[in-house]
Amino acid sequence: MTLNVFNTDTEVLAALAAYFAGRAKEAIEANGRFAVALSGGSSPKKLHELLASEYRDKIEWNKVFFFFGDERDVPLTDSQSNYLMAKQTLFDPLGIDPSHVFPVQTDLGAEEAAKEYTEKIADFFDGGKAEFDLIILGLGDNSHTASLFPHTSVLHDESASVQALYIDEVKMNRITFTAPLINNARHIAFLVYGKGKAEAVKHILEDDTNIEEYPAQLIKSADIQWFLDEAANSYR
Repeated sequence: MTLNVFNTDTEVLAALAAYFAGRAKEAIEANGRFAVALSGGSSPKKLHELLASEYRDKIEWNKVFFFFGDERDVPLTDSQSNYLMAKQTLFDPLGIDPSHVFPVQTDLGAEEAAKEYTEKIADFFDGGKAEFDLIILGLGDNSHTASLFPHTSVLHDESASVQALYIDEVKMNRITFTAPLINNARHIAFLVYGKGKAEAVKHILEDDTNIEEYPAQLIKSADIQWFLDEAANSYR
């Protein structure tokens, strides 16, 4: 685990964009493609806008394939859709080929959508280990990541798959990568900024293991990079 701490959120986003570009170049040179799973929420919006502008000509976008680490059970045209946010801020501005984008098919219903997405990922990796080149994650104030919320059954799922669950805290069905699927990734990057995240950061990085309360503690991989601003890192 590596902590990359910067003074401002602008610097955090610039560093993560550069990291994204580096991992893309590395993967494309090695395997001819870059498979990335995006995060939802508001924080990645600025990252997408930065990638779509400053990195428009610095990444071989025609060799990038996009998935989603989690999704809300809403239509893909809904303002709460993670896919729609990425479409508006990244895919459309860059003219990404739709065949390179893998949205969660929420019109199937949460359970079927999760099953279909698991199969889609398996097909993409030809039935082998589902090993994304990069998975970008956020961190909720309650220490969740993706849609691995506190005190939910998915926290104990040992399959590298996509699962559906109802989250009472937000009164909504979610579709999410399991922790084992996330942990298969070659690289994982947490994007976290703002004073409001400091307590959650402390729970994940400093506190004793308690996955029921602090689900993001489940994320353990060979290369986890945290991109933080000083405010989010102020628990120290």
